[in-house]
Amino acid sequence: MAGIKSEVALVTGGASGMGRITAQRLARQGTRVAIFDLNEQGLEETAAAFESITPIRCDISNPEEVERRVQEVTEQLGPIDTLVHAAALMPARRLTDETHESMERLFRINYFGTTYMIKAVLPAMLERKSGRIIAFGSIAGIALVPKMGAYCTTKAAVNAYVEVLQNELKGSGVRVHLVCPPAVNTPLVDQTLATDAPGSILESKKSGRLSDPEKIVDAIEKGVHKDRDIIYPGEARLLYLWRALFPGLWWKTVLKFEN
Repeated sequence: MAGIKSEVALVTGGASGMGRITAQRLARQGTRVAIFDLNEQGLEETAAAFESITPIRCDISNPEEVERRVQEVTEQLGPIDTLVHAAALMPARRLTDETHESMERLFRINYFGTTYMIKAVLPAMLERKSGRIIAFGSIAGIALVPKMGAYCTTKAAVNAYVEVLQNELKGSGVRVHLVCPPAVNTPLVDQTLATDAPGSILESKKSGRLSDPEKIVDAIEKGVHKDRDIIYPGEARLLYLWRALFPGLWWKTVLKFEN
């Protein structure tokens, strides 16, 4: 992955999408890579072409399991100097249709999964005074849409957590980047399309406007190379500005797709 010099990297969500692309790019440049996911077939497919990729089944919503698996990676491959945390779920339904259980599950995976992963690798990085964390938040945590309230809320929490963390760690030797991608044409979006998807995403899929994952990873690499704190790849910066400057117009536009 251009712009990232790493001996040992850990990539979550490595069974598909941008996690797979990132893991394979890192392996191609000589990095020893561990990938976490629950999709065992996808893990094996990601690792198939690279002896330097180690697939590991891990439930990131379980803090004890995360700690065990991270320790396994350290013992097998060496100290982790790069964490790319891309794993998430993105179901769609109206907030009135969410249950306490469905909301808590989504927070356990998207938000607490982020904190569990970071807390598992950060102490050793701080001790060595070196390391890099690339955490995927989402533009959905800023540019909100109907039928995605739970997901948007979890990603708003991730965005806030990572931005505060990166500023608290300035001068520590550990570099933290927050990535806020738009809707990307990956299996993550397929989860949305398989549920009660917002009309705006349905239209983007139909018209071919969903972002290309390879191009989004290209933009992330450039952002890391330029040492940006927050990376808005693809159309994400435009969406950020639109929502910030014209919130009324934003909601009028996204709600129009629901009619």
